[in-house]
Amino acid sequence: MFTCQTETKSSYLSGVLANLKAKNSFEPEFLQAAEEVLSTIEPVILKNEQEYKDSALLERLLEPERIISFRVPWVDDNGKVQVNRGYRVQFNGAIGPYKGGLRFHPTVNQSIMKFLGFEQIFKNALTGLPIGGGKGGSDFDPKGKSDLEIMKFCQSFMTELQKHIGQDTDVPAGDIGVGGREIGYLFGQYRKIRNVYEAGVLTGKGLEYGGSLTRKEATGYGLMYFMREMLKANNIEIANKTVIISGSGNVAIYACEKAQQMGAKVVAMSDSSGCIYDKDGIKLDYIKEIKEVIRGRIKEYLNYVPSSLYSENNSSIPAVYNIVADIILPCATQNDINLETAKLLVNNGAIAVGEGANMPCDNDAVKYFLENNVLLAPGKAANAGGVATSALEMSQNSMRQFWSFEEVDNKLENIMVNIFNQCQNASNEYGYKNNYVAGANIAAFTKVSNAMKAQGII
Repeated sequence: MFTCQTETKSSYLSGVLANLKAKNSFEPEFLQAAEEVLSTIEPVILKNEQEYKDSALLERLLEPERIISFRVPWVDDNGKVQVNRGYRVQFNGAIGPYKGGLRFHPTVNQSIMKFLGFEQIFKNALTGLPIGGGKGGSDFDPKGKSDLEIMKFCQSFMTELQKHIGQDTDVPAGDIGVGGREIGYLFGQYRKIRNVYEAGVLTGKGLEYGGSLTRKEATGYGLMYFMREMLKANNIEIANKTVIISGSGNVAIYACEKAQQMGAKVVAMSDSSGCIYDKDGIKLDYIKEIKEVIRGRIKEYLNYVPSSLYSENNSSIPAVYNIVADIILPCATQNDINLETAKLLVNNGAIAVGEGANMPCDNDAVKYFLENNVLLAPGKAANAGGVATSALEMSQNSMRQFWSFEEVDNKLENIMVNIFNQCQNASNEYGYKNNYVAGANIAAFTKVSNAMKAQGII
């Protein structure tokens, strides 16, 4: 159960926190994300507390502009009718059309959708691109489903979702459980129903129909560009550092690829079952074969590299975090690292954590890392490369252009360097030295709140 333990000097902020808890007591993930932001922006609020209070800016920021929930009926391969629940949370459109991924996973509920949409507001603001915050998805589980079943589900899901999206209104993308295959089915159904080729309505599309080069790599690459800048600012080189990665999906794979290109040694990766350890360094081509082609389990890495080791997840701490490394990259899902795990990582000598997933460290873990001088790259900044490149895809669609891999990658790198600079400058300005969590929240909040003020009480 979520408990609000934040002590504040601002009576307005204290009241907002208390009211937030009362109104959203059954949404722990959303409350966690909201408290993490609110607990760090207090210095900004104190500068103009009465103005924020009079305009109820925080109350408006914390309430989604719109939540859409709908049923998704579809027929499986056995002819049986299945019913799932679909969501779209259009959280804040002050700086541009709502933008955020779709997640298909059995754990999806309104709390998770709100937490992801709330995070997306700030992540998108940090990119410097004109995109607001939103998120969506369904409790549908693609695992074990045939291509035909996934197509039927996606078509039913889009039949309702298409009423609420558009390239100037709301632009979904992929997330957990939604890759190129799913985006293709979704786009096809949108095009059929709308009878228009509106390429900018979805991002993460195939290259054949309006997608962008570098999009697949963007979140993982962007994470490592941010990590490089953060470490460099603290006189640390990535080269020759050991790295462990929680996850083996898209973000994890391309974070591994870029880390290796930067000279780091990635020794472990994982999935929901367990982790593999290769003391000589992960052979990424085998991981790509297992995860991107045959859609197998990480344990199958043993078939390619018999000298590697496999450990099952059989405790409260995922097996991958038992491996000693300099840099930790949680790239799986939310709350992967709790206080117990954080203590283990600090004890094992970790110097930096980079959040490739959304909110993979709970608030207690974040606090413990910062108190023990572990550099922490927050997800809303460090994994913003994916949505940044999605916005670049939207730009290419609007201009009817197609940029090279190098062009997009260069733009991505520049965006991530700029995001780090925003985080560092904001953290320094408000006395949060080396606290990039606070820096990211303050930089993003300042931009979004100024846009909201300019547009009046809406």
